[in-house]
Amino acid sequence: MIKVRNSRRGAWSAIAAIALAVAAVATVVPGTPPAPASAADLSKFDPGFIISDRIFYDWSTMSATSIQAFLDGKGKGCTPAAGGTPCLKDFHQTTTTRAATERCTGAYQGASNESAATILAKVAKACGVSPQVLIVTLQKEQGLVTASGTGLYPNRYRSAMGFGCPDTAACDSTYYGFFNQVYSAASQFRRYALHPDSYGHQAGMYNTILYNPNTACGSSTVFIVNQATAGLYNYTPYRPNAAALAAGYGTGNSCSSYGNRNFWNYFTDWFGPTTNRLPIGSVDRVAFIPGGVRVAGWALDPDTAASIAVHIYVDGKGVARPAKNPRPDLSRYFPALGINHGFDEFLALGPGGHSVCTYAIDSDGGANQLIKCVSLTIPNYRPEGHLDSLTTSALGISLGGWAFDRNTLNPIKVHVYVDGGGHAITADRSRPDVGRAYPGVGNNHGFSFSESLPLGNHRVCAYAIDANGGPALGLTCQTVTVRDARPEGHLDSVSTSVDGISLGGWAFDRDAAGPIQVHVYVDGAGYAITADRSRPDVGRVYPGVGNNHGFAFSKPVPAGDHRVCVYAIDSTGGPALALGCRTVTAPNARPLGHVDSMSSTVDGIAVGGWALDLDTSKPISVHVYVDGAGSPITADRSRPDVGRAYPGVGDNHGFAFSKPVAVGTHHVCVYAIDSAGGPAALLQCADVVH
Repeated sequence: MIKVRNSRRGAWSAIAAIALAVAAVATVVPGTPPAPASAADLSKFDPGFIISDRIFYDWSTMSATSIQAFLDGKGKGCTPAAGGTPCLKDFHQTTTTRAATERCTGAYQGASNESAATILAKVAKACGVSPQVLIVTLQKEQGLVTASGTGLYPNRYRSAMGFGCPDTAACDSTYYGFFNQVYSAASQFRRYALHPDSYGHQAGMYNTILYNPNTACGSSTVFIVNQATAGLYNYTPYRPNAAALAAGYGTGNSCSSYGNRNFWNYFTDWFGPTTNRLPIGSVDRVAFIPGGVRVAGWALDPDTAASIAVHIYVDGKGVARPAKNPRPDLSRYFPALGINHGFDEFLALGPGGHSVCTYAIDSDGGANQLIKCVSLTIPNYRPEGHLDSLTTSALGISLGGWAFDRNTLNPIKVHVYVDGGGHAITADRSRPDVGRAYPGVGNNHGFSFSESLPLGNHRVCAYAIDANGGPALGLTCQTVTVRDARPEGHLDSVSTSVDGISLGGWAFDRDAAGPIQVHVYVDGAGYAITADRSRPDVGRVYPGVGNNHGFAFSKPVPAGDHRVCVYAIDSTGGPALALGCRTVTAPNARPLGHVDSMSSTVDGIAVGGWALDLDTSKPISVHVYVDGAGSPITADRSRPDVGRAYPGVGDNHGFAFSKPVAVGTHHVCVYAIDSAGGPAALLQCADVVH
């Protein structure tokens, strides 16, 4: 078994340590707050529980970057020795490759000119020992972390960890060299854990521990709680006596030893508690945004990869929030703790002075840590807004716009006064354009208002109301006139056919909420229709009135001249708008028909067929002449085939005729009679032999 000890070299210079360590504060990665640290209180030193296993074997607590930052901070004022021995922060060495072993289960890949920080980080990972433990051991053994100038000499690097340097003999040259020392010490700590029964100090039992290599100084019985503490005693087999503890970093009496005392002192001062690490974090931003403040940052507990809580106190009243937002930047400094440690919270606050304090909550119920306290004053901002429109019609007034107050995310009130009478409305309608123009205030800040008013002049004022009782913002104050708007419209077409008169156009009244009436007069007879047909062309030309303002009208009329007049009717009873008066001529359509049969029968002559006049859907007369003698009949028999051939005239246009005649030849002619008195239409003339 390799014997190591730490009584003399572990207290390489208690006197030098006094000046360097009492006010030590941990240097941390850029952009993070310092780890919680203060002068160690040795009254809390527990000889049976010097450091927890979780902290001792956590290799992930520092990256090479954060180790280098720590060494740079501790060695900020370091000057190299005259003989060229460098400060630890500047030390470099070429390392050799070490294969994975039972103790160091990760291989170490050697490289040329590696920095001390890189060596410490790589050894910590390969052997599963905290780099903080290795840094503290370097300090307690040779004081290399804080050494400077004449205090630097090669032997301190040669036996940097005090490994292979027993109290009773010279150091073993097998383990010379900085890299060799760091790797061997880390490997030995793992060996203690793998084979605890092979060593004199064991966890979970009472152990007799000397105060000093001088056995005359006596010993005490200590119950060692855990393996990490047992490993420290196997590495440095002495406990500090009362004089050593009372001296802090200083010198006790002749029976004092300092190795494990200094380990606990340095670790506590530099990295926080040894048995329950305190949470750390950063408040990156405390900024006013509409409605309150935004508090953003990160917080984590080195004892767990799980997200922890942060408590944010505003004016003494606290809210608990989880620090679980992704923060990928943290993986560079805390590679084993994950990235879900960010927080970004909105706190609703009104104007005035406020205190915002953020705490990181310990995962094991230990002391919570204040991250940052900020005092800020939120001004009372005046409301902002705009009146987009104020229109009048015979119906009254309509107005609309937007308004918000940066001191609240809630919609604010708008007061509208009409002739001195007040109306309170809420600006809560969706206005995405406002949300885009004023990021952070949200979209729901639009308002609209309408009121029916008599014709005439009216005084209209509108104000955006301050959410906190401050001065209102005047949006408008003006006199408007409510007047009757005349209808608008156009008669697009008037046409005639044998079916009658057809006309179409459009009309609307800006005072109306919907379509208006159109009156059509034909030869003095009036007909009321509604202008409600779709006319997108009208909607495009007159924005805001809508599309449904078209009209169409048709009426059968007899052939001849007819007077047609069209009027758009005012929605409020005002004068109608004349769209046009026209005289049109309806044509007279000649009758149509066909003689389907003309034959001799037993009794005489029979004629059958159909006849109609497109000027009317009613049956018309048919005249049948036999040898010059006429007989009128009506074409009113059902003929669905005719109805299908001439849609709109109906089916009842068939006729049948019979007449007794003497034996001989007879001349038969059939005429369809015009319904309007025009010329009859000859359908057929033929001789029939009976």
